[in-house]
Amino acid sequence: MQVEPFHRKNLNMIQTASYGAWASPITADLIAAGGAVRLSGCKIVDGKIYWLEGRPLEGGRNVLVCRQLTGEIADVTPHNFNVRTRAHEYGGGAFVVGADAVYFCNDSDQRIYRQPWGEPPAPITPIGQRRYADLLLDEKRAALIAVCEDHGVDAREPENTLIEIDIAGGDTKVLASGADFYSSPRLSPDGDRLAWLCWRHPNMPWDSTELWLAARGADGLLSNASRVAGGEDESIFQPEWSPGGELFFVSDRSGWWNIYRLRDTNVAAVCPMDAEFGLPQWVFGLSTYAFVGSNEIVCSHCVQGVWSLARIDLSCGKFSAIAASFSDIGFISAHGERVVFGAAAPKEVDAVYELDIASGYAQVIRRASATAIAADYFSTPETIEFPTENGLTAFGYFYPPCNPGCAAPAAERPPLIVISHGGPTSATTNALKLGIQYWTSRGFAVLDVNYGGSSGFGRAYRRRLNGAWGIVDIADCINGAKFLADRGRVDGDRLIIRGNSAGGYTTLGALTFHDCFKAGASYYGVSDLTALAEDTHKFESRYLDRLIGPYPAAKQIYLDRSPINYVERLNAPVIFLQGLDDKVVPPNQAQVMVDALKRKGLPVAYIGFPGEQHGFRRSETLKRALDAELYFYAKVFGFELPNTIDPVEIFNLAQEK
Repeated sequence: MQVEPFHRKNLNMIQTASYGAWASPITADLIAAGGAVRLSGCKIVDGKIYWLEGRPLEGGRNVLVCRQLTGEIADVTPHNFNVRTRAHEYGGGAFVVGADAVYFCNDSDQRIYRQPWGEPPAPITPIGQRRYADLLLDEKRAALIAVCEDHGVDAREPENTLIEIDIAGGDTKVLASGADFYSSPRLSPDGDRLAWLCWRHPNMPWDSTELWLAARGADGLLSNASRVAGGEDESIFQPEWSPGGELFFVSDRSGWWNIYRLRDTNVAAVCPMDAEFGLPQWVFGLSTYAFVGSNEIVCSHCVQGVWSLARIDLSCGKFSAIAASFSDIGFISAHGERVVFGAAAPKEVDAVYELDIASGYAQVIRRASATAIAADYFSTPETIEFPTENGLTAFGYFYPPCNPGCAAPAAERPPLIVISHGGPTSATTNALKLGIQYWTSRGFAVLDVNYGGSSGFGRAYRRRLNGAWGIVDIADCINGAKFLADRGRVDGDRLIIRGNSAGGYTTLGALTFHDCFKAGASYYGVSDLTALAEDTHKFESRYLDRLIGPYPAAKQIYLDRSPINYVERLNAPVIFLQGLDDKVVPPNQAQVMVDALKRKGLPVAYIGFPGEQHGFRRSETLKRALDAELYFYAKVFGFELPNTIDPVEIFNLAQEK
């Protein structure tokens, strides 16, 4: 992001206004129009750089973009295509690049299309109820290898397999079946061996996965398949072949996701460290390392929640840090000595970068936002570690209010917004998020919590949530807020909690079962755990077995931890924001909670967004949701907004006053 003056006030004319009422150039319009572009799927193929752009201004459409060898950047996929797969509902791995064409999944029909250079796309898979992901091109056999999720079978849930697709005719054959889930097919350089990952209910891929290896014949069929790593209580991530034909992968067998190499039947860590070189596979196509030549890896690794770049010499295991200010890095791909990846930093928005190994120089290829905002409007995150239950500590990033043109009355302390991230086994980082700066530039303090269960801190920390979802996460959010209030950094009487998806459940649980927070915002959050267990998609259908207990055997625990069953305990205002096409957390969960709060007489607001699924993608939705949440807090806490916002209907607000 360029650092230039933007709506900068004369610093000799600082306005005094209550926290929350500060005027800010970081508007919802700005975030929806530019700052919310999503960059993912970075690849470098024959020197050309490819990535996906999720564009809110185009209805959330995902566009495949290419930077040519000449430096020219242009869209690859036409305007009437959306590069997205809905396998596992969350998608990923939706395109692959070949010598003469690109292949991609199209959102509207979930078919795979082939697009030769300079020509329109044409489907190579038939109309049906199949979804495809993790596309892999086998040019030697003129075929694609993909994960197939078939919703047309006569079964309680879709059938997942690993398949081959003939490019010319679209015929398919099953390569591997029998497991509940598959991912990460990888062909050896000579095309004669195939590696892949699979796992079975009730495991999620960060719990227990298996790495399989098989010979691949001239007809494409597999033989002599064997499991070479993984199993119960071992999570495998990103298998990858070296240029010399050795199989590498990431495993958490030591308690940390480290990189390992398979030689014959021997598995050895490349560079053992108390650091994470992997992450939860919520989507397909993730990548944290790539080969630079035959004897070196460029990788991202995470220590205490912060990601960095490094090189590993495979001949001796030497680890060398790459000097860079990034704190969130992903989608690493390499070609020769050129490496591309997506990254962000505390004061730099997400961008696609190209790294030249020889010089160490990282060049920006594409930023998520070209909007210029003065750097002094950005709150600098502070890493905090605070005491929590059972003598343990938890982590978070604290953002104090920051606006060079505004100040609060001397005796006032800022309201605090505690953010509980989704997942819940994912994590937050301290990379620049305009959605957080929207709040801090208006005078709110923000605590972004990596509660127990978050990734990035080792397997033991990640497993704190096993059997304790709705307990550990809530306790960590509460203890983080109290930690800051006790030190006088925030107003203990104006504590707010917000979250999306699983973070929405943490939000609703904190507001229902505890009295720490005075208001909250639930973005497509879970209120009824039994409904989630009974009515969700295959990928997460057994997720709660570890987080809560097997269902229905542990049904009473589900009932006890569901906020919807204890609305009488909820005594704080809440705003609900929900996609009406959400299949992960169906909108009826929000509606039931809203109706209950209306009956109880608590201030409550609800906005449903037609066409939105699990996670908001459209610019008009992003703008409306953010401004509506601010409007809600202003009415609940009684401060005046400096700018006009479209009003939100808040039921029972008069009773609150």
